[in-house]
Amino acid sequence: MRYETVIGLEVHVELATKSKIFCSCSAHSYGAEPNTHVCPACSGMPGMLPVVNKRVVDYGMKAGLMLNCDINRITTFDKKSYYYPDLPAAYQTTQWFAPVAVNGLVEIETSKGKKGVRIKQIHMEEDAGKLVHDIREDTTHVDFNRTSVPLIEIVSQPDLSSAEEVEAYLERLKNLLRFARVAECEMAHGTMRCDVNLSVRPEGSDKLGVRTEMKNMNSVEAIKRAIEYETARHIDALENHTEILVQETRRWDDIKGKSYAMRSKETAGDYRYFPDPNVMPVQIDDEWFESIKSSLPEFPEVKQKKYEEALGLSSYDAEQITRSIALCECFEAAYAVTGNAKDAANWMISEVMSILNARQMTYDQLTLDGRALGELIKLVSDGTVGRANGKKILAAMFDDTAISPKIYAETNGMIVSNDTGLIEKTVKAAIAEAPKAVEDYKNGKEKALMAIYGKCMKELRGNCDPQVLKTILIDMINQM
Repeated sequence: MRYETVIGLEVHVELATKSKIFCSCSAHSYGAEPNTHVCPACSGMPGMLPVVNKRVVDYGMKAGLMLNCDINRITTFDKKSYYYPDLPAAYQTTQWFAPVAVNGLVEIETSKGKKGVRIKQIHMEEDAGKLVHDIREDTTHVDFNRTSVPLIEIVSQPDLSSAEEVEAYLERLKNLLRFARVAECEMAHGTMRCDVNLSVRPEGSDKLGVRTEMKNMNSVEAIKRAIEYETARHIDALENHTEILVQETRRWDDIKGKSYAMRSKETAGDYRYFPDPNVMPVQIDDEWFESIKSSLPEFPEVKQKKYEEALGLSSYDAEQITRSIALCECFEAAYAVTGNAKDAANWMISEVMSILNARQMTYDQLTLDGRALGELIKLVSDGTVGRANGKKILAAMFDDTAISPKIYAETNGMIVSNDTGLIEKTVKAAIAEAPKAVEDYKNGKEKALMAIYGKCMKELRGNCDPQVLKTILIDMINQM
């Protein structure tokens, strides 16, 4: 019998607000000392009342609109009751009865073509703390820094059917949310986590099979491996009766490549949802809604089409630049200065991205002044600064965004000089030091010429016209 996999995802995304959802503590504690971003409110002290962070609602609405959702004009917060050591109040403030956004649709594309994935809802909630297990002391510590950091949970319908589709869906979510600047979406930093709900059924059936859930997945590759393993486990159970499938929550061990049962899957009744009496309903009026709607960026595919059709970029170049709103804004500012879209795109893709990768920065962490980049590109393209020195100036601009490329080049002796007297003197000295290379070039070895050329360029610190240098070099050798 042939089977098909049915997958629904619950994606938890940490919002990029400065403060937490119900207090003024910093929401950015990645790498900080434990329990240094905590106050009585977010640590669940008795008598402390929550105050809703308006920016969290703004970002919740933005996320909903980017994912083609309907926005609930009256949205409420509810208590989700369960006990766990990293949840100081023994309940989580979340949304159950009236989430901020519902009924969305995200379009993905895989090797099988395009497909729409329905979004059931997006709800705002607070994060829990973090348990830190110390094997040496045989103890578990609790870090409350992450407690009450604002999250949105994006709940899809069970419309996904393969690891490839799940990967495409997650990448699409990342791109859209980053474009709206509502979230970092870095799984490596824990700012995006995923619960995978999976079942298997006979191909063509409309009846869902027994569902299992794998919690807190924080790597796309791990998610793909887990889906493949769970699919095989379910099919084996159905075909060979190796086990009885039950609705449960499972833990994925990426090292062993297996999933293990954690507990039976809770139902909504287990959490005893009820309206939080300490948090008033949030009413979104027309003015607020329209202000958020008007602040949305162009969708990535809209920008990509514009770059291809209006600016003449290749589909590859346009796709690379539209991977981040920060890249788009830098590129557009650079193009406004240079008037040459291809030059600006080449620098963005070959130089800017390489520095970001080398410094292990995400594309959204780019703070480079796009207009300054445009000025640098013009200096290189008109021969005022050599390409090699242009790269050095760009690296300096990453360290200090206030740098003027031209002033930096003048101050550091990087302006190209076509002083032929100086070039001839340098070439003459290099030829004298490399008689074998000269002989090899005369015997038809082109690489030998480039070896001498490289020495000259190094001596001149790259501050000469490459073609002038090459012409003088060849002329001198031919005269010998």
